[in-house]
Amino acid sequence: MKKAFVLIVLFILPVVAYLFFASGVNNFGKLPILTKNINDISFLNTEVTLENKISVLGFLGSNVEVKKGAAFNLNQKIYKQFFEFKDFQFVMIVPKGVEDKVNELKKELGGLVNVDKWHFVFAEEKEVQSIFNSLKTNLKLDANNSTPYVFIVDKDKNLRGRTSDEDEGTKYGFNANSVAELNNKMEDDVKIILAEYRMALKKNAANR
Repeated sequence: MKKAFVLIVLFILPVVAYLFFASGVNNFGKLPILTKNINDISFLNTEVTLENKISVLGFLGSNVEVKKGAAFNLNQKIYKQFFEFKDFQFVMIVPKGVEDKVNELKKELGGLVNVDKWHFVFAEEKEVQSIFNSLKTNLKLDANNSTPYVFIVDKDKNLRGRTSDEDEGTKYGFNANSVAELNNKMEDDVKIILAEYRMALKKNAANR
């Protein structure tokens, strides 16, 4: 019995402590709501909606070739890990006129993983800007109606992010050009929101 206790102290407790600190404090609470009830996109495409979905929302812009690197980063580091979770999706808002380039990109992404939950929604420039503005961030779209940042949107169409990020303070989105940011921050935050909904489902099931 004594030997077992010593083994636990020497081996198991350090591992538990490491996992706790490596995951970060942010992992042990809810992901803060930064903006409530952003604009839905169902009026653009009746088959795609932010309602009742956990979404990674992005603005690909008209220069699709330039954004391929960011799209592949997201595909490998975030989408590939989480696409099998129910109600999880990627939604990219794209200006009309680049449908062929987007189809080519989706085909390339599909060579690595099932991309059924990658949705590309086409819109007029004013519509793209309107959806982006509804996020109420400190960021801007460029001349091509794009941004390297992607955003986590919950099932109630609320923008989720960080209110005490060590680098930015309030963190609205995640830079898809940065593999380090996707690995060290976005992955953690997606895990948090998925865990939040799983816990809610378990609680509802237990109360029935």
